Amino acid sequence: MKLLLIEDETKLADYLCKGLGEAGFTVEWADNGIDGLHLATQGRHDLIVLDGMLPGIDGLAVLAALRQSRDTPVLMLTART
Repeated sequence: MKLLLIEDETKLADYLCKGLGEAGFTVEWADNGIDGLHLATQGRHDLIVLDGMLPGIDGLAVLAALRQSRDTPVLMLTART
């Protein structure tokens, strides 16, 4: 299963990539909304794990743009209340 992680916190992203990789997933990582949206629309992923607060374009804007062309499942990962 191929996942896309869009997360700007490097330490958290490293932890998630390592854990998901050990669980058998292939993980691609972007550290900002612009690159994440590009990867999400140009590649094929079984799931996208998306941070809500990102530099460039925030997670909700990435999701809105993604929904115009893809129906890939998205798991939001955010500290927002």
